[in-house]
Amino acid sequence: MQLSALLLQLDAACTAADRLAQAVEEAFLQHPDAQILQSFPGLGVQLGARILAEVGDDPTRFVDARALKAYAESAPITRASGKKTYVGRRYVKNHRLMHAGFLWAFASLKCSNGANEHYRRRRAAGDWHAAAQRNLFNRFLGQLYYCLQSRNLFDEHHAFASAA
Repeated sequence: MQLSALLLQLDAACTAADRLAQAVEEAFLQHPDAQILQSFPGLGVQLGARILAEVGDDPTRFVDARALKAYAESAPITRASGKKTYVGRRYVKNHRLMHAGFLWAFASLKCSNGANEHYRRRRAAGDWHAAAQRNLFNRFLGQLYYCLQSRNLFDEHHAFASAA
């Protein structure tokens, strides 16, 4: 009896999750920035909607790409005083955007040769997996900012031209 009741609850939760995913897909595809977001490797409907929800659609929200990267915690903090320099990570950040960024960077490794080469180059330089993913996400955020400001679609050859 108890197992049957739990299965009914699980079935109801799965049905609600499917309906929510359908609603997100319908709303996201109607947004004017959806085509730009979906042009990026690794961003599908659900993850693209999540990135858009966290970044927002106000083009004046961030002064430049650096501000967006700082908001997402993908850019490090650098403090220099005299002969000492400290480079560390940010602790005040948008955790949901950073988590979505790690998913985005990981998903892009199979879809994009440029992203995969960038990740492999960072790993070869001594970065750990998370640091290489954060660096790739940081690069994607700069490109996303540019694409949203200029209303251009993502172009992998232009985005990873320095690697070639």
